[in-house]
Amino acid sequence: MRNSTSLKQEFLKKWIKGLQVCNSSSEKKMTIMERKKAIKMSADIAMASTRNGTTCWSRAVIANSTQSNRVVVERILGPHKPSRSVSMVMHKKILKKSRRVCSSRSRRVLMRKRDVAKTRSIAKRLVWKKTRVLKSLVPGGEFMEDEMCLIAETLDYIVSLRAQVDVMRCLATTTEFINGK
Repeated sequence: MRNSTSLKQEFLKKWIKGLQVCNSSSEKKMTIMERKKAIKMSADIAMASTRNGTTCWSRAVIANSTQSNRVVVERILGPHKPSRSVSMVMHKKILKKSRRVCSSRSRRVLMRKRDVAKTRSIAKRLVWKKTRVLKSLVPGGEFMEDEMCLIAETLDYIVSLRAQVDVMRCLATTTEFINGK
């Protein structure tokens, strides 16, 4: 993973370029909601482009942005070909568990095994629900079947969002300082 400072600097350069493109591409005066959307879109594209398509979430963000506003994305990134891996759903792995029922075991051992199996099934269901929520939060997460890959992508996405927030916060405080004088 890259140095946090260089990530922030690269994000800031690309974000400013994106804001300039959004500002120059609008011929009419933008409403507050249109400005908000343009700022968010340019920030998302800038952050995704700093990853150079090496992560699933960055490819998903660029692909989603390309669908909604192709002209702005192409001006920021240049001509972009959508990634095949984003549009292709990965095959699901089917896990099978074999059960062995031993008739020679005592009733108490069987009851304990049933309790353990029930507890495991509840735990699996909880993990499955939490994984499903996480997949919905991370761009491109719905296409990831491997939990370790999902966690790695999530961590990278969190680091990128944190860098984005830090840059925006720094820019806001600098603007307040300049306007305050």
